[in-house]
Amino acid sequence: MVDFKKLGGADNGEHDDPDSELQSSEFAALYKESLKERPERDKIIEGTVVRIDQETVLVDIGLKSEGFVPVSEFRDASGQLNVKVGDLIRVLMTREDGKKGYILSKKKADYLAAWEKIGDAGQEGGIIDGTITARVNGGYSVDIGIPAFLPASQVDIRPSSDPDSYIGLQAKFKVIKLNQRRDNIVLSRRVLLDEERQASRSGTLEKLEEGMIVDGIVKNVTEYGAFVDLGGVDGLLHVSDLSWGRVGKPADVLKPGQQIKAKVLKFDRSKGKISLGVKQTLPDPWLEVPAKYPIDTRVKGRVVSLMEYGAFVELEPGVEGLVHVSEMSWTKRVRRASDVLNVGDEIETIVLGIDMGNRKISLGLKQVFENPWKAIAEKYPVGTKIEGQIKNMTDFGMFIGIEEGIDGLVHVSDISWTKRIKHPGDVYAKGDLVQAVVLKVDVENERLSLGIKQLEPDPWTIAPSKYRSGTKVTGKVTSLTDFGVFVELEEGVEGLIHVSELSREKVPTAKTFAEIGDTLEAVVLSCDSKERRISLSIKAMQAAVEKEEFEQYLGSQGKATSNLGELLQQEMNNKNNN
Repeated sequence: MVDFKKLGGADNGEHDDPDSELQSSEFAALYKESLKERPERDKIIEGTVVRIDQETVLVDIGLKSEGFVPVSEFRDASGQLNVKVGDLIRVLMTREDGKKGYILSKKKADYLAAWEKIGDAGQEGGIIDGTITARVNGGYSVDIGIPAFLPASQVDIRPSSDPDSYIGLQAKFKVIKLNQRRDNIVLSRRVLLDEERQASRSGTLEKLEEGMIVDGIVKNVTEYGAFVDLGGVDGLLHVSDLSWGRVGKPADVLKPGQQIKAKVLKFDRSKGKISLGVKQTLPDPWLEVPAKYPIDTRVKGRVVSLMEYGAFVELEPGVEGLVHVSEMSWTKRVRRASDVLNVGDEIETIVLGIDMGNRKISLGLKQVFENPWKAIAEKYPVGTKIEGQIKNMTDFGMFIGIEEGIDGLVHVSDISWTKRIKHPGDVYAKGDLVQAVVLKVDVENERLSLGIKQLEPDPWTIAPSKYRSGTKVTGKVTSLTDFGVFVELEEGVEGLIHVSELSREKVPTAKTFAEIGDTLEAVVLSCDSKERRISLSIKAMQAAVEKEEFEQYLGSQGKATSNLGELLQQEMNNKNNN
């Protein structure tokens, strides 16, 4: 900086001495040179950072004196210093301090530079570069040299579900509102994207055809799929068309901005609707399933999903089979697949069937092991007597444990020959040890039928010889009906005295003739072991008794007589003949 006091003389230009004229010209030259050294106020200049102090940053601006910038102008929102020695920066001189030198401002330089850039871009409607730096109320803050506001609705054509994903994005923005007095700048990125989209949309739609393989960029991922930008026009990629294999959520395999190849599955040109598929760009693994997985083949796979009714096993990407709960164990009654398997388990199975039309493979887990029911059939042939504990009871019967995991069923009808049992709990309790006979072994359906009543002979098999027609019997009344009286002859064997056979006299109803518990004598009319029926008659017995008494009376007069048995048989023959 020039010190004018040392030059001597005044600068009024009035000197008579020639030396004085010389001094005046030298002064003028030096003054002009000093003006060159002084930076203009409010003009942006460049400088190099030479030192950083606690409160100021020293900047070399190419003059004899350095400039100082408050260090606070170099701190970001978190307080971090974002400048270092050697950095080339742009500053504005705000004033001159005789002691310190030039007082500079980087913040003001940035402010003026930003407004110059906006002016160069064309004010409102102009296009400017910027970086989205942060989320603010209602939108985003964009750094274009000074902070500008970007409404959330203007950040994208279809905004992302993750608003923070735009932070750090460098892009071009359109100035849609400008007020320099209030430092109010409103930007839009969506307007430019719409313009770009419309420019490329017509060309894309014109060349698009069903069956084409196209390149696209994932714009947005939803629960049901993703929207893919094909160049000004969006196509829908449904989750079912993402992969030949199982896809839990589209977000597991797709991200916004990801470039993909897809096949145009359907294109409605009038409505502009496009359906896309990624898996259709790859070979269909199901085409080779019959050759790779023939029935009875042992295959390995990974459990990928569990339902109550079974487990889905991935044999290869895109090919899954189902192990139904009924195919998980030979001996256990599996109610839920999760009782046996877990997602992620590596298991070995047998191919039971293939349905190519429905893309289904039936797998068996238990078939990997030997079927224990074949051994059961050999070990317990029909007629074998067994002993076991009652494991469970139902309305239709009870299950008896034979071996570990092997139960046999005693149907309620096979508990007793003679008793009418409605529920097995009326006779037995869970945990009781009982004996039974093997009635049937069904290996295919894994069933073992047992019987308890078969331990004893059926009383009805000997009933025809024991209760021949004409035999006199005695029994207790067990039941009274409108059509007759049931009489128990022995445990489980009953006979019916029809109301017409109760007496030789007319009987209105059975209830007027007898009561339950009464002991009655009758004669056997017939016995049908197949139908388990015995017909009895009191009337026939009374007729035979009367006839015997008459014969005895004749005998006392010297006539021949017959015994009661013969008379009863004769009476039965007469009834049968009639």
